[in-house]
Amino acid sequence: MESIREIYKIGHGPSSSHTMGPKKAAEQFLQKNSGASRFAITLFGSLAATGKGHLTDKVIQETFKNENFEILWEPKVFLPKHPNALKFAAFNKESTLLDEWTAYSIGGGAIIDDFSETETKEIYPHKNMDEILKWCNSNGKQFWEYVIEYEGEEIWSFLEEVWDVMESSIKNGLEKDGVLPGILKLPRKAQSFYLKGQNFATPFKRRSQLFSYALAVSEENASGGKIVAAPTCGGSGVLPAVLKYFKKVYKIEKKAILRALATAGLFGNLVKTNASISGAEVGCQGEVGTACAMASAAATQLMGGTIYQIEYSAEMGLEHHLGLTCDPVAGLVQIPCIERNAFAAERAVSHNTYALMSDGRHRISFDEVVETMYTTGIDLQSNYRETSLGGLARWSASPKS
Repeated sequence: MESIREIYKIGHGPSSSHTMGPKKAAEQFLQKNSGASRFAITLFGSLAATGKGHLTDKVIQETFKNENFEILWEPKVFLPKHPNALKFAAFNKESTLLDEWTAYSIGGGAIIDDFSETETKEIYPHKNMDEILKWCNSNGKQFWEYVIEYEGEEIWSFLEEVWDVMESSIKNGLEKDGVLPGILKLPRKAQSFYLKGQNFATPFKRRSQLFSYALAVSEENASGGKIVAAPTCGGSGVLPAVLKYFKKVYKIEKKAILRALATAGLFGNLVKTNASISGAEVGCQGEVGTACAMASAAATQLMGGTIYQIEYSAEMGLEHHLGLTCDPVAGLVQIPCIERNAFAAERAVSHNTYALMSDGRHRISFDEVVETMYTTGIDLQSNYRETSLGGLARWSASPKS
């Protein structure tokens, strides 16, 4: 597995696969071919189908703003390696092809091509949770200690930056009101949820706080604000909301939160390695489902759960999202994405309680549900995998009168 740095990508929304990834690929190709006279960028499959709603064209235009370029759209053409494909071509003044490159945005801001499967080198020797559990048990270690064993102490400064950005995205989201960008004219809700919650009794107050945190980050993401993909932009509101909730309610110290981030990153890494976190490949179960698994694991660790209870909590986080489609209305990361983040955060808190009530034993392992999620996602028709052609995306984007 790669470093958990590849799970936590800091950047601007609304989509890690449709904005972060293509921007990175465009910058790489332009740098390599800075002397070219003309460029052509072709978007395929899901990138073309929902690219305008996800601002793919905007980030490409910003990258090639000083160049002669054109963007071509091929929403019905899916390349074999991944549904999120884009092809770059560079030409000289005589229109002779100088260079050509096909890249794939595989989720979480990561880019691969026809000759690679990962962006960075692998640093973990174990391939699945079963192997990691055995290692932790044999060595008397926690999951976060396993991460430090192979990432090194320098991972702490990175995780501290991740948490700082997460907290800032919550703060920024809670301070803003108005309407989100795009044709849906969707009102922001985070601020009103938070303010209304102050008038409730403790149980409802806490739940409204949890919802408001998740909404705050998701709305920041939808408006192109700075967030942490955890593991993607579409699921970026779940983990920070749960961590902020535990910090607020249980007075959790920063050191414990950073350790929880390490553990959460490990579980997200396993899904990315053995399945997919791309909505275009496996639906929203790979995005919000993985985010819920990460948050569930983090919550259970924060409450003193054993490694087996933590694994159980994460397993439930993913299992209870199996089959979830990616069907954004109007191609925007707003409906149903934002609400899904809020309820996934609530589920993560419930999974934590449920797992702690048990002794950690259960029938379906985390590894098994990861494999199931992947096969389920591959079986989904393409209309339900981030193309905005099926599911909720079929309905009118206009408010009901």
